[in-house]
Amino acid sequence: MSTGDLSRRNLLRAGGMAAAGAAAGLLPGVAFAAPAPGVAQQTKTVTGTFRPDVPDWYYLPVDVPRGVERIDVVYSYDRPVVPAGVRGNACDIGMFGPEGHELGTARGFRGWSGGFRDRFSISATEATPGYLAGPIRAGRWHVVLGPYTVAPQGLDYRVDLTLTFGPGGPPFRPNPAPESAPARQRGRSWYRGDCHLHTVHSDGRRTPERLVADARAAGLDFIVSTEHNTHSAQLVWGDYATDDLLILNGEEVTTRSGHWPAIGLPAGTWVDWRYRAADAADFRRFTAQVHRAGGLVTAAHPFANCFGCTYEFAYEIADLVEVWNGPWTPDDEASVTHWDGLLRGGHWIPAIGDSDAHNPDQTVGLPHTVVRAGSLRRAELLAGLKAGHSWLAESRAVELEFGVSGGGRGAGLGERLGVGTGTPVTVSATVGGVPGTTLTFLDQLGPQHTETVPDSGRATVTWTTYPRYSRWVRVEVRRASGGPNTTTPNAMVAMANPIFLGTGS
Repeated sequence: MSTGDLSRRNLLRAGGMAAAGAAAGLLPGVAFAAPAPGVAQQTKTVTGTFRPDVPDWYYLPVDVPRGVERIDVVYSYDRPVVPAGVRGNACDIGMFGPEGHELGTARGFRGWSGGFRDRFSISATEATPGYLAGPIRAGRWHVVLGPYTVAPQGLDYRVDLTLTFGPGGPPFRPNPAPESAPARQRGRSWYRGDCHLHTVHSDGRRTPERLVADARAAGLDFIVSTEHNTHSAQLVWGDYATDDLLILNGEEVTTRSGHWPAIGLPAGTWVDWRYRAADAADFRRFTAQVHRAGGLVTAAHPFANCFGCTYEFAYEIADLVEVWNGPWTPDDEASVTHWDGLLRGGHWIPAIGDSDAHNPDQTVGLPHTVVRAGSLRRAELLAGLKAGHSWLAESRAVELEFGVSGGGRGAGLGERLGVGTGTPVTVSATVGGVPGTTLTFLDQLGPQHTETVPDSGRATVTWTTYPRYSRWVRVEVRRASGGPNTTTPNAMVAMANPIFLGTGS
């Protein structure tokens, strides 16, 4: 069966099928009949072409009869040679069940693998990572195809759908991660965590078991699982959890206008991603869903230079900005500069740093965020992150203490020292594990005081300012040579969220 050549002339607008403002196409449907006696499988094939002017999503209706035990989907598309600077073909894939595929219909969502896999399988007992096991109910399913980039020649695709008939197997039983890690519980303390990580449940090559092992080796107290556009991993972390690593749930909401990890979600929470930054009402709808669930919204890698990766949504809705993503690069420098600009303009969003590690050769915990929290529990960790009681570290070897004092009072990260404009304020930072670096205090006017850290890697640096001159202060530790993790000069080794000075709000 062929869908023919598709262009905007024969597209259906979103309407009830997707979000207002989010265009989508509906492909000609495929209907499977009830099998003849003795027939165990049926396969149907769909082919077609997407042109460069197509919308973001297409839905292929698949009518599934009763008695199906498993659905298998295999897809492929051509990759013609394109000139330098011209985008080639890339196409994502996912699946919705008969419960619906309208925007936000979580009950209908059955999985997503983006462009990472060329096939997937769903049954009552098990499913390909990224997809959700569960009953194969009769009705209209939808394969969702997402032409990510389309070459000038167009994108020729093929989808093979196979139904296997028979009685369903035993039901899949979710096993979410425990809500505590008693061996790491220290009460009110500083906890190290990586809030942006991937496994084979999206486009990573680490298994969940390997990610846990690498996080423990990195000296982390907690991690957040943030698979792209799917919550399948949230349902199995209990199979891999240990008593010395807290595993929190999340999802990297991966849109065509940037990525925003939702972190600290209850297990089994799915957040829709089928909209762009221009669809502001949809973005607000789903960030509100995250907040109602007790989670936080992160503006991820704001200046990543891949298509669809740069964060284009409203910063004022985000709870956190990921200013440091993986080994230090010019993208991170741009993110810190932009974040600092927001801070100077009076709009503070706490900064975090994450490894965004996908593969075994990418270091978990490079960087990570060190947060002060009342305990190693989801709500208190998220509260500490949202309040900016946190600093960013290259590795567990890095130590940082940062605070201010004046007028007989003191304040720490994310806090305010409410003293008069003429009160002298002592700014102090103590570092360890950072040989070959310089430590700099900054305020809204830029760098104000810099000292070189001795070869021992330990130092205490102080500086005096006044609220009359400094509305806030923060600290950066950098390595001029780049160092072992990056070739980018003046690489960040540690940085902290600001401390505010004066009696203003």
